[in-house]
Amino acid sequence: MSEPVIKLLVAGVLLLHGLGHSGALGALIWIARFPGTNTGGWLSAKSWLFPALTPSAATTLASIFWVLSLLGFVAAGLSFWGLPGEGWRQLALASAVVSTLGIALFWGTWPTFNTLAALAVNLAVLLSQLVYHWPPQSLFGK
Repeated sequence: MSEPVIKLLVAGVLLLHGLGHSGALGALIWIARFPGTNTGGWLSAKSWLFPALTPSAATTLASIFWVLSLLGFVAAGLSFWGLPGEGWRQLALASAVVSTLGIALFWGTWPTFNTLAALAVNLAVLLSQLVYHWPPQSLFGK
């Protein structure tokens, strides 16, 4: 695969994964504004680890995870693309950890496909950076 294609694919996956976290935010807002309506499998934020959290506190905590993940992955994607520079690896790793922790804390409140897809991308980011050290620095002309 050519370097431009690799750059497009990696940046695209990071950006789309980041923007995908807005779906969880949208669901939380929808559920709060229109309780009892059909949400297509999305449920109110509820943490199995902190069951005593009020619905409002759980929603706030979940929102923090999703906002940080959204911003981090979008920033990683832009940084990978070259805007603003070389921080994409750290941003992608931190965002994958935050996203995975959020998914773990609120397991079962999101549709299964969304949860598994997000975990798969998070795992791919973690493995590509921590185990395989891919893509190589040479891809960036250094």
